[in-house]
Amino acid sequence: MERHYVRAVYKTGVYLAELLEEQPDHQRALVKVAAVLKHPMQGDLHQPKEADVPLFHQRKALAEFEKTWVPLSSMKPYEGEIPSYQESLKAAFEKELANCQQLDSEWARKCEEKLKECAKEYGW
Repeated sequence: MERHYVRAVYKTGVYLAELLEEQPDHQRALVKVAAVLKHPMQGDLHQPKEADVPLFHQRKALAEFEKTWVPLSSMKPYEGEIPSYQESLKAAFEKELANCQQLDSEWARKCEEKLKECAKEYGW
């Protein structure tokens, strides 16, 4: 069976994933994570870039081979090389951390702190 890969957005992360199942009636698809393109943003999704929120969330990237439902509208076909999960996670993480370190705000400092917690959980 031929595998079909997609670029899929899940919350604030972006992934390369294998398309497993589509449910057009529910406007969603089941995907299996293969690589990370963009690490999820830290903090409150409903109040982005705000530091003074009731709960400042830590968000790790979806795990390799993790399955999740994504909206059909968030997917695009992907053809090309699939990088290794670990290399892609590290690159996406470092880019997100660098973005936070360039900003001078309380939100950016909190993001950096949460990302460093993620790094420990990733085993780095």
